[in-house]
Amino acid sequence: MSAKHLIDRPRKKLSPRFYRRDCKACPRLVEFLDSVRTRHPDYACRPVPSFGELGASLLIVGLAPGLHGANATGRPFTGDHAGILLYQTLYKFGFSSAPDSHPGDDLVLKNCAVTNAVKCLPPENKPIASEVNTCRPFLIEELGTVPEGGVILALGKLAHDSVVRALGMRVSEVVFGHASEYRVSDERTLLSSYHCSRYNTQTGRLTGEMFENVFSRARELLG
Repeated sequence: MSAKHLIDRPRKKLSPRFYRRDCKACPRLVEFLDSVRTRHPDYACRPVPSFGELGASLLIVGLAPGLHGANATGRPFTGDHAGILLYQTLYKFGFSSAPDSHPGDDLVLKNCAVTNAVKCLPPENKPIASEVNTCRPFLIEELGTVPEGGVILALGKLAHDSVVRALGMRVSEVVFGHASEYRVSDERTLLSSYHCSRYNTQTGRLTGEMFENVFSRARELLG
């Protein structure tokens, strides 16, 4: 089934506070998406909304959509290698109805939502600082939906740093590290992990056990 079958599926419409399908605030990203759309006309090639219900007790924040993943399917961490470990782990810890995320499936997240700090695909998977900053108001709104006692899980240093800034804290005082843990506003907790990228998992920088330990802690915090 093509990526288009997923991006065209009906879903609850998000408020413009959280997502703007037609956002063109970053000229470099708009130009790049236009070039990718020419090569891959069946790809979404637009800002990718969060997946799952905002307001859930666990909000997972990645960096940005992948070229052949979320940028194609319109769902975070879906369609490329990065989501394999994530959705398997979500399922193992009861946050997902299935261990895989594919175009056209009926996957449901349970008390969990997944988003990215930057909603559009960046060249070479590397957004520049101005793009992260421009997209941060959406992230601020998303973080604001996490209830008291909830957990924010940042995947990778860049996502961690953007979350920290979105929460009004200093990166120098809330330093990224795998399995780092900080208490933030309203009795919420910020956990962080190495990103579940192909590079990190294949080189052993991030193992399944390491990733599961972070989710085990999230589950413990959530009771």
